[in-house]
Amino acid sequence: MVKYKNIYYFVNRMKIKLPQYSGKDYLVMLGIVPGFTLFINYNIFGNEYFSDTGLLATATLITCAGFCLDFIFCGWIAVAMKNRFPKERELMKRLTLMILTFLLITGLFLYSLFEVYGYFTFFNYRINEAGFIWSYISMGLINVFLTFLMEGISRYQIWKANCEQTEQLKKVYKERKLQGLNSHLNQHFLFECLDSLSGLIQQEGDNAEKFLDEMSKVYRYMLRIDEEKLVTLEAELKFIESYRHLLKARYGEGLQLEVDISGSHKNKLLPPLSLQVIVENTFSLNDISDTSPLKISICSADNNVVKISNNVQPKYTEPAMDHQVSLSNLANNYRLLINSPMIIDDLGGYRVIHLPLIIKEGKEEEMV
Repeated sequence: MVKYKNIYYFVNRMKIKLPQYSGKDYLVMLGIVPGFTLFINYNIFGNEYFSDTGLLATATLITCAGFCLDFIFCGWIAVAMKNRFPKERELMKRLTLMILTFLLITGLFLYSLFEVYGYFTFFNYRINEAGFIWSYISMGLINVFLTFLMEGISRYQIWKANCEQTEQLKKVYKERKLQGLNSHLNQHFLFECLDSLSGLIQQEGDNAEKFLDEMSKVYRYMLRIDEEKLVTLEAELKFIESYRHLLKARYGEGLQLEVDISGSHKNKLLPPLSLQVIVENTFSLNDISDTSPLKISICSADNNVVKISNNVQPKYTEPAMDHQVSLSNLANNYRLLINSPMIIDDLGGYRVIHLPLIIKEGKEEEMV
């Protein structure tokens, strides 16, 4: 049994994955090649092609195999052209070069096919110039048709994938909006803030006003970004600064939050409340005390990435499920919205989260 499993594994590893222009290339090939094989061979041999069984079988096999190789080779060229000229404004250039290249390859293929049939006496065929020209014109028209057909299939698949991605984005956006609303109205967080405010009023009246000001900034920001898909890193950092003030009032020296972001990164974009989701998740997973402070660092990294790291001090109690869901939704948001992963690394006593930033150019948003 083990022997057969090893053979199956080896065969699977040996499978060749040929490049495809649209993902439906071989279905199109199966639909086109048989009929065109019969047409070309009839054009070459005439009525004798169907009356001679040996000729029918041999010529059909040779021509069909040749067409398949020609189709696959043209497919490779099409994929190479697509990779070389991927932009929308390069579409006509790409299609023109593809058609011209296909016509050249088709001419060479047909010439070789006619030479093979003329060389072997078995086929009893002499090269007919008129037959070659008609065959070339027919294949040329088929090449043009197939080029536009494959481009159409490719564009339809991209459109379909974009529609599915848009639906997923809408779902994630609605979930994020609902969670944001829950966060805005989170009674537990509000009571903690009011409790901290009450303590400050009794003990440090001067700091109470500052706390209230920062608290209002936090809630104003949360309410304001409901309709935003992306915000600047600078806006997020200002929010985190106010958020840190509220957390420091509660945890004191138990929280150490450091921010070191380069000026060139501050105008880059990211989903709103990204930093808050990560900070909240960090609080839900770790124990905090003055003797064992939770250290969180938010800093710039290479390749336009923000790195959020913290020391790991696991809680004995289970973390709140909503914080875990929020982090998972943030990761999905990155994957769908900007097609770039949010990377989480557990490095022994430290956890590091890498958030890619987005640069905005005019109306287009691109990953840097």
